[in-house]
Amino acid sequence: MTLAALEKLVWILIYSGLLIVCLGIFVQRSDALLGWILIVAGAIDTAAGVVLVWVRSRRTDARRAP
Repeated sequence: MTLAALEKLVWILIYSGLLIVCLGIFVQRSDALLGWILIVAGAIDTAAGVVLVWVRSRRTDARRAP
């Protein structure tokens, strides 16, 4: 995976995860179980993006763009 593709994936995961968490908070008012499922799924999605930020920072790649 190229560095640019990894960077796009990082931001997609972080922003989509936060959006899913917000959706879960609003859905929780009418359906508590579904709301919590969305909150947990969004938190996992965001955490995956944060882990990829760390992976990207530790990556030593000869394919880095100039």
